[in-house]
Amino acid sequence: MVIALNDGNAANKKFQKELNSGTVALVLLGVLARATEPMYGYQITKLLEGGRDNVRMMKQGALYPVLRSLENSGLLKSEVEPSVSGPPRRYYTITDIGRETLERWAELWNQTKTFVDDTLKGIYDV
Repeated sequence: MVIALNDGNAANKKFQKELNSGTVALVLLGVLARATEPMYGYQITKLLEGGRDNVRMMKQGALYPVLRSLENSGLLKSEVEPSVSGPPRRYYTITDIGRETLERWAELWNQTKTFVDDTLKGIYDV
């Protein structure tokens, strides 16, 4: 999972940005695949922040461009609905193509994770 490094080191920030860009889409597809109803961005952010001991997994502002990109790719669809407590909300659901893509991306993630874990084994407790 994506963990924010807060020490201000430029190399860490660059690594974090690159790591996040490759995993946020996978995480979003996973969340929406498990959802029992359409979800809006803030709702997704709160779900991802829940139970994380104050570790920010991703910034809310970074979420919306990824959601739009996934929608433009046909992996998500959205509908705008009025809200009783503010501006209209855009609700997202995963498409069939999104589910197929999630399955392939999850396989790639597992292969990558295994490779990295095996490479770091013995150097760090992974």
